[in-house]
Amino acid sequence: MSSQADFASALLRAEPGCPAGLCSSNGADPASRFAVYRNNVQSSLLKALADTFPVVMQLVGEAFFNAMARLYAQDYAPRSPLLSDYGQDFGDFIQGFAPAASLPYLADVARLERLRVEAYHAADARPLEHARLLSAMNQPDSLGQLQLQLHPSLRTLHSRFAVVTLWAAHQGAEQWPQFNLHQAQYALVLRNNLEVEVIAIDLGCLTFINSLRHHWPLEIAAAYALDAQADFDLGQCLGLLLAHGALIDLQPHQKA
Repeated sequence: MSSQADFASALLRAEPGCPAGLCSSNGADPASRFAVYRNNVQSSLLKALADTFPVVMQLVGEAFFNAMARLYAQDYAPRSPLLSDYGQDFGDFIQGFAPAASLPYLADVARLERLRVEAYHAADARPLEHARLLSAMNQPDSLGQLQLQLHPSLRTLHSRFAVVTLWAAHQGAEQWPQFNLHQAQYALVLRNNLEVEVIAIDLGCLTFINSLRHHWPLEIAAAYALDAQADFDLGQCLGLLLAHGALIDLQPHQKA
């Protein structure tokens, strides 16, 4: 009898082959039936990758993408029964994929597209009411010790390349924008109502957001942001987060 490990391994191998010990109840050839099942499994994984990484496919072409995705699928079995979870480390795979070395930004484009899928499937939460934040800002003595809670869908990405602009240029724009691909960009990804948004932010705002994700109070998060970027504008960053539904709660900071 074939073991589960042998069966799973044979499903993802590049070369066709039937694991030893398979049999069918009606006497049909197990090898032909396994081949159909193997083809369905591999096709489903490739389609899941194509659905998650459409801009990566546009950048390299369908043939190159499919060849790269097949190699990925051979070494990276699904860890979840949900196909939407597949490809979590596709960006890391691309970064080490020698044939794609001439496109050093490709891995970060894949990471950005993966974050969009994660944001889409994240838990929902009601945005913070504007009045609550405005009321807190009118109490400067206690403002610094408040802790802001971020929306569960919120993700960030720091890239050495202008991946936000590159990704946006592939969203049906009629005219290709002029930009420096080798200029670093910082991305904010989150779901606002039912739409996943990708927003370019500055280093200070990125540092501030990541500090909030580590549960630092407002004054410490702002101090880290100012260390990262001397002209960091706290009000502008808070306004951006509030406008896009990225803030969901405001509570006094609980010291350990």
